[in-house]
Amino acid sequence: MRVSALLGLAARPRLPPGYRHGTWRPGTAAEQRRNPPGQRRNKVFVEPLGRDEWKLFRGDTVQVLAGKDAGRQGLVTQVVRARNWVVVEGLNTHYRYINRMAKFSSTYIASEAPLLLSQVALVDPEDRKPTEVQWRYTEEGERVRVSLRTGRIIPLPLRQRRDGVVPEQWIDGPKDTSVEDVLEKTYLPSLKTFEEEVMDAAGIVETRRARKSYWY
Repeated sequence: MRVSALLGLAARPRLPPGYRHGTWRPGTAAEQRRNPPGQRRNKVFVEPLGRDEWKLFRGDTVQVLAGKDAGRQGLVTQVVRARNWVVVEGLNTHYRYINRMAKFSSTYIASEAPLLLSQVALVDPEDRKPTEVQWRYTEEGERVRVSLRTGRIIPLPLRQRRDGVVPEQWIDGPKDTSVEDVLEKTYLPSLKTFEEEVMDAAGIVETRRARKSYWY
């Protein structure tokens, strides 16, 4: 097993038995407030989906098939595989109060509720209509999604980081560190201690010698 895989297993939080997944990432402060230690909840039964059955990813354009927003299209902003959920930007919203305190009445905001996989369908970019897709392999051995209605290959969206940044589309700003500065070697390793390196840089010559000592 690779070192990166071992580090990923070590960084993954250990979930208690009967844990209920939500839209918050496990291990975050918001998730811990909603799942305090010792709280017991009824078990939620979820149909398990294998790797070949999951075909939607963050950044895909989907169309809602059921509910109050049926027929509308939107962008997938979050995927919760443990519950077969997807969150679509601006669709299936409900309103709620946040930051309610004694001296502050609260704020009324719109929040997007998750949708099941059976309630959405991937949009074919050729005709902008919902379609069923299937995993297939090209002649080069690449695994791609293919529309069953048009036969068109639907490319995967660009991979996003947790903060929503796409590395391929990132443009460095004036305060960003350039690649040349990162790769520049500014430290030369040596066998000297830190104090000796500081003395050499300051031009200090040590003339003192330690007095001999005996253990008896």
